[in-house]
Amino acid sequence: MSRQTKTDVVLIGAGTMSATLGSLLKELAPDWEIKVFEKLENAGEESSNEWNNAGTGHSALCELNYTPQRPDGSIDISKAVKVNEQFQLSRQFWSYLVKSNLISNPHDFIMPIPHMSLVEGEENVAFLKKRFEALSNNPLFQGMEFSDDPEQLKEWIPLIMEGRTLNEPIAATKIDTGTDVNFGALTRMLFDHLKSKNVEVHYRHCVKDIKRTSDGLWEVKVYNMDSGQTEFHAAKFVFIGGGGGSLPLLQKTGIPESKHIGGFPVSGLFLVCNNPEVAEKHHAKVYGKAKVGAPPMSVPHLDSRYIDNKKTLLFGPFAGFSPKFLKTGSNLDLIGSVKPNNVITMLAAGVKEMSLTKYLIQQVMLSNEQRMEELREFIPSAKNEDWDVVTAGQRVQVIKDTEAGKGTLQFGTEVVSSSDGSIAALLGASPGASTAVHVMLEVLEKCFPEHMKEWESKIKEMIPSYGVSLVENPDLFQEILTSTSETLGLSENLPFQTVS
Repeated sequence: MSRQTKTDVVLIGAGTMSATLGSLLKELAPDWEIKVFEKLENAGEESSNEWNNAGTGHSALCELNYTPQRPDGSIDISKAVKVNEQFQLSRQFWSYLVKSNLISNPHDFIMPIPHMSLVEGEENVAFLKKRFEALSNNPLFQGMEFSDDPEQLKEWIPLIMEGRTLNEPIAATKIDTGTDVNFGALTRMLFDHLKSKNVEVHYRHCVKDIKRTSDGLWEVKVYNMDSGQTEFHAAKFVFIGGGGGSLPLLQKTGIPESKHIGGFPVSGLFLVCNNPEVAEKHHAKVYGKAKVGAPPMSVPHLDSRYIDNKKTLLFGPFAGFSPKFLKTGSNLDLIGSVKPNNVITMLAAGVKEMSLTKYLIQQVMLSNEQRMEELREFIPSAKNEDWDVVTAGQRVQVIKDTEAGKGTLQFGTEVVSSSDGSIAALLGASPGASTAVHVMLEVLEKCFPEHMKEWESKIKEMIPSYGVSLVENPDLFQEILTSTSETLGLSENLPFQTVS
């Protein structure tokens, strides 16, 4: 027996993206009926879970791959500026939710933490200095410091400098406005808030198919894992926010926009410090440079994290390969995603990305001791018994045909929507959750253009810099940074004194 219902909006997947879109829609269109389907037992269990991502609160303060060097030696900061502006939108929306008492206790999901970049070798030090000069002139990166003095670095990163043999130049940048974000905790808070607003959240409900009906609605076929029954839910708008699981569902819709897109799964491991005394000696997120041939999401970093209100220390990620699209997925996911319309795209990527394939194979083959050796490049005094291995989340990088040619591997997040805006899917990986608000505003603009005019004033109330460039309005940026820092309990990290 199956049952059928009708609703305004269906959100597939109970992660950060669906939580954000649902929360935005509940403010903009409180009367709309929203249903959420999640195959796991709780919200934020897959890509959004705190153990499955770096929680860096990506604002491009420390990620060197966001500031590539141009052939003429100058530094291109355009991506760093873009990612930083996008993260500011998230901060503003979270502040609005806290101020409106829709969520509480911001320290349960966001904490202040310095963001640092660390390099060794003459060439890398010269690059970091240039990067520092290019960024520190920009209002979004004010307060950034640079040092190549080992004594100064001992103060900033004592654990990393302890027992280090300085055979070559070493340098770091540090900025105190960085954050550590527990996206798992935030996602669970947002779903608690949505449930209090009468959003129906169905756990252990697995979406099996999505079809267009003759009256233009989308029919979502859902398997109830507890009752064993199949249900059909028709909706005017469907959002597929199932992390790596989004691609197979997008393919089922049959929309033209879903063709010629593939996915390449990359898994990850972190080393987690189990010795509180060691974790206490480090207080920063320190990003290094990716190895040659390594994908951008595998930049090595040593992170202070706050998980369950407890400080911990993570190092990684070590990339790995699994054909699953989700941690809880199937080994047939990758093969199943190859269709007649994307097989050429996928094969072209395979030929192009030989260095990535080779890198992943090398990473999979690493022994525990070899992982510890990589950690010792960061912490020379690291002891094996102080560190455990944790499997991080699965990431599925988008593969598509672009101007750069067939089968180009995309790094970042991407919204794919139908031409009429009735269905949208989110694909891709980092900076992902950090830019969730920006990405979901893009979904609203693409899918509800007819409502944007009436919604604009409410959006600006929630996100004051919506539609405005912060880099061109430094006073507004300073005002927003100050107010969001106060609301979210991050004020002590500001590079300027706030006037109350």
